[in-house]
Amino acid sequence: MFPAKKIMVEILEDVTPSEAINDACFQLIEKGYTLALDDFVFSKEWMPLIETAKVIKVDFMLSTMEEIEEIVAVTAPYKCKLLAEKIETYDEFQQAVRMGFAYFQGYFFAKPEILRNKDIPSAQLTLLQLITEVNRAEYDPETLEKLINQDVSVSFKLLKYLNSAYYSRVEPVSSIRQAIAYLGERGIRQFVSLIATSKLSESKPDELIRTSIIRARFLEQIAEDIGQANSSDYFMLGLFSCIDAMLDNSMEYLMDQLPLTAAVKNTLIIRSGEMFPFLHAIECYELGDFIKFTKIIRDLGIETDKITDYYLDAVSWADSYR
Repeated sequence: MFPAKKIMVEILEDVTPSEAINDACFQLIEKGYTLALDDFVFSKEWMPLIETAKVIKVDFMLSTMEEIEEIVAVTAPYKCKLLAEKIETYDEFQQAVRMGFAYFQGYFFAKPEILRNKDIPSAQLTLLQLITEVNRAEYDPETLEKLINQDVSVSFKLLKYLNSAYYSRVEPVSSIRQAIAYLGERGIRQFVSLIATSKLSESKPDELIRTSIIRARFLEQIAEDIGQANSSDYFMLGLFSCIDAMLDNSMEYLMDQLPLTAAVKNTLIIRSGEMFPFLHAIECYELGDFIKFTKIIRDLGIETDKITDYYLDAVSWADSYR
């Protein structure tokens, strides 16, 4: 059996509730597994599982508002959490929040809400300037130390990250100077860019920055696997792949504000070029389109048996940062 702490058992919508199904689910729950009901439509036959399920998924595209309200009312007395599927607009998201949904899925989270002539707030402009400064060609550790020390939250997260379980250090890193020496030029540039980017998205769902971090680490590892000398560019490609959704602005406008390479900018703006297959690969992986993903990976000359390890490492890396 798969480890109970890492697996959620999902009961699909085409399963007919019966005593045998209920018994099988109860046995799994007794073994520590978490139960989820997918594309849920209420009927009395589901009550035994409603009482024990931890997550109930509701499809906002297939269900009417009356059906959704009924599900919310029926499940209210129980400990289950509601997950809204196929949320496609900000209005739907806000409506689901008001109705008491705890979890959300939908492509809109990775899409910008473009507002014409929208100005970037001054606080976010400052963060963009920090990313610009830390990625300048000239590398001066002393100047970089002063720059990082000016932002308490960046300094705190940097030290917290380096002393996390991911690194398992015996001696703690206790100063920004130590951190810079430990990570080196490339590492410190990546990390400060990562921290600043996460602060840019503070008003958005946490999963948006988590997705960006996972992409960054995953693409960096793939680039290193095939001997790309510029693997840090692939890190930046993943990290900034959702920045338009973070700032609700066009990718073209935002790329003008950042000192990224032309290859990274072109990939993000026009979605073509030599780096695009890498970005497209992780997008397919996230969507579960493994047929297309496998083809892209093989065309790139990457061994498929390494992919799971790379992705799990990227997830672990993202979680250690948080």
